[in-house]
Amino acid sequence: MQHRTATRIGVPFSVIGLGTWQLGADWGSVDEQDALAVLDAAVAAGVTVLDTADVYGDGRSERLIGQYLADRPDAGVFVATKMGRRVEQVPQNYTLEHFRQWTDRSRRNLRVDTLDLVQLHCPPTEVYRDDAVFDALDTLVAEGAIARYGVSVETAEQALLAIARPGVASVQVILNAFRLKPLDEVLPAAQDAGVAVIARVPLASGLLSGRYTSQTRFSEDDHRNYKRNGEAFDVGETFSGVDYDTGVAAAQEFASLADERGLSPVVAALGWIAQLPGVTTVIPGARNVGQAQTNASAGDLPPLDLDTSVRDLYDRYFREAVHGRW
Repeated sequence: MQHRTATRIGVPFSVIGLGTWQLGADWGSVDEQDALAVLDAAVAAGVTVLDTADVYGDGRSERLIGQYLADRPDAGVFVATKMGRRVEQVPQNYTLEHFRQWTDRSRRNLRVDTLDLVQLHCPPTEVYRDDAVFDALDTLVAEGAIARYGVSVETAEQALLAIARPGVASVQVILNAFRLKPLDEVLPAAQDAGVAVIARVPLASGLLSGRYTSQTRFSEDDHRNYKRNGEAFDVGETFSGVDYDTGVAAAQEFASLADERGLSPVVAALGWIAQLPGVTTVIPGARNVGQAQTNASAGDLPPLDLDTSVRDLYDRYFREAVHGRW
C-alpha cells in the first residue's frame, strides 16, 4: 500500500482508505460481525484511514469502529468523522455549543478522548464564509476534543473557500471518472496549500464497478433507492449526480478500458484516482471482505495510462450535464 502525507494533516495516509457509510446500514442491511470483518480485512490489507460520520446509521458506523479499535489499540488507524447533519441545514446551527455536543457524542461512540479529524458534513455555503465557525473549530482543537478539522463539500466553490482557511487540514470532495471538475482548480489549490484531499464516491455509488444494468433494482433500505433524487441531501451524492442509464452506458466503456489493462473496473477506477496529483486518499465503501480486499489492492498499482481515455469518456457522456453544477 502506498502512502501520502499532506502538510496540514501531518500524518501519512494510505492512498486507499475505507468509507464506512455502508456499515451504518444505509446501503442495505449489514450484520455487525460482517461489518467488523470488513474493518479487519481493510486494515489487514494496509488501509490506515477510516472515514465515518455521526449520522451513518445514527452513529452505528462510529460505534462499530470504536468497538473494532478498542479490541485492536495498536492498529495504527486514523479515523475521520463528520458532524453537522443532525440538525436543520441552516448556518445558525453551526455553533460552538452544537460542535461540543456533536463531538462529545462522536468521542463516546469511537471510545476516544480526542478525535483524529472532524469534518463539517456538507454544510451550506454561507458556513464557509463565517469566521465564527472556524474560531469555534479552533477552540475545539485548543480544548483537545479534536486534533484537527476539515470539511466535506458538495461544490468546487466550497472546497476553494475551505482551502483558503489556514486551519483546514482536509477537504473531502466527490471525485471519480464521472465527476472531474475538482481537477480544474481544487486539486491544484489543495496541493499548493498542503491540504489533504479525500476523494469520496469514487465508484459513483457503484456505477463504476460495471456490475449494474438499466434493470438493476436497489433494496428499499438502500439510499440509492430512497434518496436517489436528492430527497435528503444533494442529488450530486447519489451516482455522482449523473443520469443512471447514461452512467451504466459509460461504465460499460470504462470496464473495457480496464479490461484492456488486465484490471477489474473497480481497481482501475480507484487506482486512477489514487494516482492523481493532489489526492491524498480515496475512500471506497465495502459491504463484505472481498470488496474491502479488492479496493485495497488498488493502492499499489504501477502508473496507469488512463487520463486521456477517462477525459474523453467524461466529455462525451457527462461534461455538459454535470460540470457546471458542482
